Amino acid sequence: MKKSDFHYDLPAELIAQAPLPERSASRLLLVPPDAAPFEDRHVRDLPDLLREGDLLVFNDTRVIPARLFGHKAGSGGRVEILIERLLPGNEARAQVGASKPLRPGGRIELDAGGEAEVLGRDGEFYHLRFVVDGALESWLLHAGRLPLPPYIRREPGADDDERYQTVFAREVGAVAAPTAGLHFDDALLEALRERGVQSGHVTLHVGAGTFQPVRVDDIADHRMHSEWLNVGAGLVEQVRRTRAAGGRVIAVGTTVVRALESALVDGELQPFAGETQIFIFPGYRIRSVDALLTNFHLPESTLLMLVSAFAGKARIFAAYAHAVGERYRFFSYGDAMLLWPERAA
Repeated sequence: MKKSDFHYDLPAELIAQAPLPERSASRLLLVPPDAAPFEDRHVRDLPDLLREGDLLVFNDTRVIPARLFGHKAGSGGRVEILIERLLPGNEARAQVGASKPLRPGGRIELDAGGEAEVLGRDGEFYHLRFVVDGALESWLLHAGRLPLPPYIRREPGADDDERYQTVFAREVGAVAAPTAGLHFDDALLEALRERGVQSGHVTLHVGAGTFQPVRVDDIADHRMHSEWLNVGAGLVEQVRRTRAAGGRVIAVGTTVVRALESALVDGELQPFAGETQIFIFPGYRIRSVDALLTNFHLPESTLLMLVSAFAGKARIFAAYAHAVGERYRFFSYGDAMLLWPERAA
């Protein structure tokens, strides 16, 4: 399959630039399998769309304020840093924007105080050591800036500090939010509990590579960026009990699908903590979940390929055409869809 097979036209005005005042007020496009008609609903309708005994699986990663600014020591050239991953010893892997490539041993004087030393480079990422007050993770909380996605054409505001985090975020380490989870507020979670819908959590720290385009025409040649995940024994047991009782496992977001699929061993979910570079595109059979709640994804993106593998490419593109026609809001702060798998798969 070609990258161009996953292109669609999206009017720029449909790219959501800010969240709605109420998280669960986002629209929800219900996409049943095969030829059943689409339904235009709202995320707050989820308790009516799910059943007692179903299990919602969330990604509990927490976004770090990962964007920093500074200048090269000596030349004074401006530098922008986007931390991709925190490493031990106040070190980090990061994307660095500068007029010229940085060399090992070079230093960046940070606007927020302290400095970063260039230790080396691995492909598009730099390995940096930070000399700052205290632990880097804690220092970033007041020195870093929230890394909104590049298609949001504004600077982050005070509201983004709360709204670009899920209400259940707890494991620090992502540089982008698991956006399907942004639609859930405390009231909706309580309504789901009253309905008898269970919830569980995995952790997958979304990396900066999630915004990188596919640069090869034949998608089979694409290599995914690496992300760290943890699927705990408790979640594995929840999934086992849910399936044994006839309930359904519903992933909240593509990151949950990637985490669960990475933890499958001979078709069985097993506890797993470590790296994944799993790339899911049509031809891959997703076995770990029965339904998927997800936002709308960029044209030609790996996430659009993933949802096409789950629900069928033709079905997904018909749903996207419907969403464009009905003026749904797209991407991180946009609306959502609830997908059921292609029966033929």
